[in-house]
Amino acid sequence: MGISPVLWQFLNKWLTSSALFPKEASTIAPYADALYFFLLAMTLVGVVIVGALVFGFSIRYRKERNPEATQIEGSTLLEATWTIIPLVIFLVTFVWGALLYFRIYNPPANSMNIYIVGKQWMWKAEHPGGQHEINTLHVPTGRPVQLTMISQDVFHSYSIPEFRVKREVIPGRYSTVWFNATEPGVYHLFCTQYCGTLHSGMIGTVTALSPDDYQKWTEASTSGMSLAQNGERLFASLGCNQCHTGDPGARGPNLAGLYGKKVQMEDGSTQLANEAFLRDTILNPSSHVPAGYKPIMPTYQGQISEEGLIDLVEYLKSLKTNYRVQQTLTTATSTEAAPTTPGMVKP
Repeated sequence: MGISPVLWQFLNKWLTSSALFPKEASTIAPYADALYFFLLAMTLVGVVIVGALVFGFSIRYRKERNPEATQIEGSTLLEATWTIIPLVIFLVTFVWGALLYFRIYNPPANSMNIYIVGKQWMWKAEHPGGQHEINTLHVPTGRPVQLTMISQDVFHSYSIPEFRVKREVIPGRYSTVWFNATEPGVYHLFCTQYCGTLHSGMIGTVTALSPDDYQKWTEASTSGMSLAQNGERLFASLGCNQCHTGDPGARGPNLAGLYGKKVQMEDGSTQLANEAFLRDTILNPSSHVPAGYKPIMPTYQGQISEEGLIDLVEYLKSLKTNYRVQQTLTTATSTEAAPTTPGMVKP
């Protein structure tokens, strides 16, 4: 038991210093590496055993010692042994890998969410506070960070080797992954799915900062408008507040407090109102008709950019009451009804 931590540190430092293995810079990295080294060890043990048996049998049963072929009867115990032992190893590996998979792809409830948009050939990061980055990502250490990712064109794959993070970025569908950076520093970012002629140039950096430095970075990098604020303006400009007022007789369902709840649909099914659901209802409303409402909502497919959809989703997530919706609706109505005077143009 005492040699295991020493051997682990030796392997980790030697492989890292030799540039054969990326350093462990997230909380999940040691768990991923433990499974990797287990698989590597099992492979080496299998190669040694098979190689030794082949070499030993080739010596023992060579032609000089056995000029005449002899019949060797099978052994039930031997056959059961070489069947049961690999089966146990495979089952252990399967359970271990499944537990690790669910640990990696199920973010904690208190995770900070950052949106990633992949596009030939760049990565765009959208922070909740309104910070925007291209081919870079700033994150705090010691805090779970969830990446909600989507592609604007073809399949991509978001990979941060030091964090042991690799996730496919798919057109038209959100995929998520999370990590908790442990050490401040600058780490490599790659696209590991061939996505076109400039695939090799779709790289970037991830900068992990201490909580205080990250707070300073957010204050210095803000555009002045959060994603939710941008979404509120887009919500009003598209006329969404005309139907989703929250009133009992409104033509659209009440959106306040909708995020995270289960929605009863017209076809009798129940759907969870998460980010993917909110995005898809904007683009394909006829496929998500709530119970008690008619499929009258128009589609906004091709009318809103992926960044605009992110803004709308963040706004709907932040919507707790309908006060702001009704306020913008009242303001818009008053503006349209206001009389114009000579020399002035009605807005």
